[in-house]
Amino acid sequence: MRKGLWPTLYLFPASALFVLFFVLPLAAMIWMSFYQQQGFVLGTEATLANYLNFFSKPYYLQALWNSLWMGMVVTGISLLIAYPLAYILSFHASATWQRIGIMVCMLPFWTSYVVRSYSWLLALSNNGVVSQAADSIGFFPAVGLANTTAATIIGFVHFFVMLLSLTIFSSLVRIPRSYIRAAQDLGAGWPSVFTRIIWPLSLPGVIAGVMLTFVLTLGDYVTPQILGGGKELVLTQVIMLQVQRQGNFPMAGAINLVLMAISIAVTLIANRAISKASR
Repeated sequence: MRKGLWPTLYLFPASALFVLFFVLPLAAMIWMSFYQQQGFVLGTEATLANYLNFFSKPYYLQALWNSLWMGMVVTGISLLIAYPLAYILSFHASATWQRIGIMVCMLPFWTSYVVRSYSWLLALSNNGVVSQAADSIGFFPAVGLANTTAATIIGFVHFFVMLLSLTIFSSLVRIPRSYIRAAQDLGAGWPSVFTRIIWPLSLPGVIAGVMLTFVLTLGDYVTPQILGGGKELVLTQVIMLQVQRQGNFPMAGAINLVLMAISIAVTLIANRAISKASR
């Protein structure tokens, strides 16, 4: 057998799995989204009715806004917490404490996503640790935050702070310390050093982390379903309702493609911003 064929044979199993479990289902979903559900069968005429229905019904638009708003809030809060944490680990922690900090940041990835969400549900309930602690110090009465939008945001932030910290730390730790010493020798204060050296050089990691946080929040179903209580639905929950309660797979596919288009747009914008920041 010719040596040039070996790389192709090595790639064949992975390529076959990719086509079978991603390309074909995606193509089927795109095709199905242009047809309407008529009873238990698909209509015979291709149409944009599902997409027009999505953008004309306040119910769907409210779910879209809930998803976008939650993504922005979670990303903003996570960034405000993650950047100082990554900065302290990078510039003010010894090598030993850096390893410990990175290990702590990775702990949420070692636990089940569902278990972590249910743990927060218990902690935020009326008799949970968070509510009782807040009530004991007089911060707010022990009314519980479970099954609220606030609970969903807390669950998201707990996970994405760690993800953002790791991506930002990877950028901060690569900044040559000689740049900072040179700026300080020339009389620059900490605000100037941060705004002109540290922040610009850390932007690729910040943008990558922000993009991952926003896109993953946008497409998450488990956390809003467990912690949110179904009071303010996001798009992923609306998709599941279309499938489970109405059996309307074409409409679910159309909503899913809208969600995917937003995620792709955010990713492309972030990639372009990373390229500009890395120059």
